[in-house]
Amino acid sequence: MSTAAPQPRTVRELDTPAARELARLAEILGELQTVLLCCERLVGELAADEPDDLTVDALWTTAVLTYARCFGGDAGLSEDDVTATPLQGEVLEWHRVLIRLRERHTDTARAPREQCSVGVTQDESGHASGIAITSTPRPMLDDVTVKQTGALAYELSKLVDERMTQRQERVRASVGDMAVMELERLPRIELAPAG
Repeated sequence: MSTAAPQPRTVRELDTPAARELARLAEILGELQTVLLCCERLVGELAADEPDDLTVDALWTTAVLTYARCFGGDAGLSEDDVTATPLQGEVLEWHRVLIRLRERHTDTARAPREQCSVGVTQDESGHASGIAITSTPRPMLDDVTVKQTGALAYELSKLVDERMTQRQERVRASVGDMAVMELERLPRIELAPAG
């Protein structure tokens, strides 16, 4: 005997402050899950004999940008949420580093992976003899950095999940007494067919 809830026949869109807040929390939870998936993949990639630099860079960039999107805006996370996690150590400072890294990854004036310089070469007499372009790579990503980021995303996910449960109950209570005619005036959300 199946105990699963039956598929709803119709879903109607709610456009209330509480519903929008719940939707934002669901987006944040999805973003934090993406950060966790990137960190899991990065741990495996960094453990390889020869990690693929492009894969590492793509996963890390996605993790940093996605993490930062969880902060700010309506119902976004805050630094208070970061300090409320049970994690020990310089958690707030690590959060701030991740936010600064996001800024580096989105800066259109400089490359996030390396810094290039141009110099002049000199011949034996000290005169200019050519031009040299040098590049200094930024420090390589390490396992500790990835695991710290994953741990923070995990703890924030738990916090967001708790908030979602509370907001969901509040939204459910606000629509519980709505008349059928009132519900039917709300825009319909099309559901994908099951199967």
